[in-house]
Amino acid sequence: MSLPAIPTIALEKIDFLPPDRVTDDCSVLTLKSLVLEPMLRWQDGEIRPGLFADWSLDETGCRWSLRIRPGKAFHDGTPVLAQHAAEFIARILDSRDMFGMPWSYARYLAGAEISAEGQVLTIATPKPFPDLPEILSEFYLPRMDAEGRPVIGTGPWQVDSFTPGMEALLHRRSDGRTARFVAMPRAEDRLAALRAGDVQAATHMERLEHPLRGIDGFGWQEQTSTLSVMAYMNGFEGVFADPHARLAANLAIDRARLVEEVMGGLARPSDTIVSPWHFGHAEAGLAPLRFDPDEARRLLELSQGPREVVLRSPTYMPERAPEFARFMAEAWDAVGFETRIEIAEDRPQYARDIGEKRMGDAAIFDSSPHSTFRVLDDKISGLSRAVWWQGVCDPQVDAGFDAARHLTNCQARASAYGGLLRRLQEAPPWAYLFHPVLCLAHAPALQGLSLDHKGILRIA
Repeated sequence: MSLPAIPTIALEKIDFLPPDRVTDDCSVLTLKSLVLEPMLRWQDGEIRPGLFADWSLDETGCRWSLRIRPGKAFHDGTPVLAQHAAEFIARILDSRDMFGMPWSYARYLAGAEISAEGQVLTIATPKPFPDLPEILSEFYLPRMDAEGRPVIGTGPWQVDSFTPGMEALLHRRSDGRTARFVAMPRAEDRLAALRAGDVQAATHMERLEHPLRGIDGFGWQEQTSTLSVMAYMNGFEGVFADPHARLAANLAIDRARLVEEVMGGLARPSDTIVSPWHFGHAEAGLAPLRFDPDEARRLLELSQGPREVVLRSPTYMPERAPEFARFMAEAWDAVGFETRIEIAEDRPQYARDIGEKRMGDAAIFDSSPHSTFRVLDDKISGLSRAVWWQGVCDPQVDAGFDAARHLTNCQARASAYGGLLRRLQEAPPWAYLFHPVLCLAHAPALQGLSLDHKGILRIA
């Protein structure tokens, strides 16, 4: 199969989003990562240079200095200054996610002083904030084009044309290679276009209605995602206010069978609140969460609460949620719970419901931040009590996180976070499920494509 002069790659969506909109959408991040640059790069729990060439924290743990790579310029020739980054951060502190929910950045940087001089950005926080580089790795610095679109970056690829929601044509600045990216929201359409030769690569093939592990005549790549698919458990009231019931619910689920029967093998069972590629996970030294229905029954007998469970599920995000909701309900009922499933058709409203603590007893959701700090602070800490916290209080976790988050020694902080991840396996606030496996299909002649653990398509 020969390649056309300009290969076409099918993504779920084509967009760069407003500059103050942070996203975890893999298609958008693919385009951003080609055209723009993150302030710093996150790679499997480690922070590496991005737009900033180097960074340092002073002895107080409160003052970060970050230096932009010398000679860095936007694609239109404008030199990149630290002031651009300072203005961008100021805008993003008031940003909201795709569901209209406020991000937590303003809370992280409350009271911070942000200043710029030449190519050096300084961020001074009231308390030590050693995890700040992970936060900055989520920020991509753009400039606006003549139409007010944030498509002028500093990355290796430059935008030649862009039609939001439809198509983007990019060329690589170093060698002039050109690639076209088109939006195809349905996986079945991406598969048909690939087979017809209309596109030469397609992402998110794991979202086909009937899962595949390869396509005859095409290259196929699989990559396990950092995304955690789980179910929040209501710690305010009801059956899961009791820690015995929360652990019982986890031991009742045969994750290996769930992965095979519902996900077609395209997932990896979870063992705690974050993926194996998150900061601190290696230090946790975790074994897989076991399937132990007998112990689940014993624990449930120790619980003094009710047995009725209202399990809420969206229709998508995560994909196949209604199918594994039914799997979970059967598993829970087998050990003594009495589960009723409620399906939410309006996905944005469902997210708002969860953020406003209207979740039933358990609610299927996903956790996308690649920062261990963010997951602990946004979703676990009973001291922070942020938007996604669901009422589970664990004094051991709260005290441990409050201490760990201020440790400026990287290895000491990783070890402390690892201890928290172990504790959260032993005393789970969520029903842990799996990390999806992401799939890329491409024409064999189209080489140099790969997926990272965040699901971003890389082009060598």
